[in-house]
Amino acid sequence: MKKSLVALALAGAFASAAQAQSIEMYGIVDMGFVKESGGAAGSLTKLTSGAQSGTRLGFKGTEDLGNNTKALFVLETGIAADRGGFNQANTPQGLAFARQSFVGLQSDMGTVTMGRQYTPYFLTMLVGDPFAAGMAGAAQNMLMPGANIRMNDTVKYTSPVFAGFSGEAAYGFGEQADTTVRARQVAGYLNYSGAPVNVRLGYLKKNNATTPGDTTNWILAANWDVKVAKLFAAMTDNDDASAGTTPRKSKDYLIGAQVPFNKHTFIASYIYKDGDNGTTGNANQLALGYTYTMSKRTNLYAAWGRINNGTNIPLTVGNNSEVGSGDKAFNLGIRHVF
Repeated sequence: MKKSLVALALAGAFASAAQAQSIEMYGIVDMGFVKESGGAAGSLTKLTSGAQSGTRLGFKGTEDLGNNTKALFVLETGIAADRGGFNQANTPQGLAFARQSFVGLQSDMGTVTMGRQYTPYFLTMLVGDPFAAGMAGAAQNMLMPGANIRMNDTVKYTSPVFAGFSGEAAYGFGEQADTTVRARQVAGYLNYSGAPVNVRLGYLKKNNATTPGDTTNWILAANWDVKVAKLFAAMTDNDDASAGTTPRKSKDYLIGAQVPFNKHTFIASYIYKDGDNGTTGNANQLALGYTYTMSKRTNLYAAWGRINNGTNIPLTVGNNSEVGSGDKAFNLGIRHVF
């Protein structure tokens, strides 16, 4: 009898713990054929892990703390499925969960997280990119100066949604001796989402780690669902004074669309860059893409992109996981989400 009571008590305790805490494993396996051309070394043909979406393995969870408060975490690592290893910013320093790694608290007042996280600038760019930062048409080929995708050592606040408005504010510690300025990052966005329109304004300022100067990047992005198509637009203003006394300035302009038809989605975008690297040169990117939905979790994809470079603007056509080696690229692959 006593054993039965103990067993029931333990079962109840485990059931309560299971209800209070939720842990999920998730990921993406993306493999594609990639052909790049127009580079100094000639054409390159390869098999790439993560052309549409970076191949990854992640763990995330929440714990109910009561009073509408939750603890949460995310640990996410990049995977090089073509070689069975790790990917995504792995360096000799041994970055393991380099895609995302943070912990935080969520309540009715918003969410505070600490760790390595996406920049508000990058999250704003996603609103205006019909390629969703993937394949040969990825907007970051031209719209991401200084690879402003993630922030280390970051504290981020994400607000609740009020009448369609929400926002983020992020601070990345520079962690330099005798200063709180050098190498720090300050960022944020303001978002409005009310069907069928989503508009977001993002900002990122980075202080140089070794010499005076900083980079300042603004981005305004939007999309509009008009039923037969989803229209996209973005514009940026970039000012980089970290490399010398003469600021390097540029502006970018993007227009694009997704056109769905049953299981098919056709994608197109055009990006124009004006005045990069302090010259009067410019560049533009034209990209076309296609996805075919095989199931809720699996799709096929194909994309082509081309960049016309101006003076002193050596931009390359990459994809979600690579910067590319030339001014033209073609992708053909499959993606599975789990």
